[in-house]
Amino acid sequence: LESSCACLPNSIMVRKYINHGKTSKTPRRPFEAERLDKELKMCGEYGLRCKREIWRVNKVLNTMRFAARELLTLEAEHPRRQVEGSALLRRCSRLGLLDDTKMK
Repeated sequence: LESSCACLPNSIMVRKYINHGKTSKTPRRPFEAERLDKELKMCGEYGLRCKREIWRVNKVLNTMRFAARELLTLEAEHPRRQVEGSALLRRCSRLGLLDDTKMK
């Protein structure tokens, strides 16, 4: 197969279609005073660059909580619950949310 492009006479142009997921979620109410104060305090305490870093961590935690809730609806001996549950616990320990001693 030959391409009609003069710069690439004998090659085929390859396109890479990659979907990327959202990394953060903006707050539903942008000017809520209590939340703004809390975020500003966290930015100062932990030396964060912007509030999007807080929103990114909240997005990760919400995703993990949703996955945990979904796994808890399955039976205890379900293979998906076994595999994904152990992966979720490993991810929690890697992020520092769970001690390694608390793992089974």
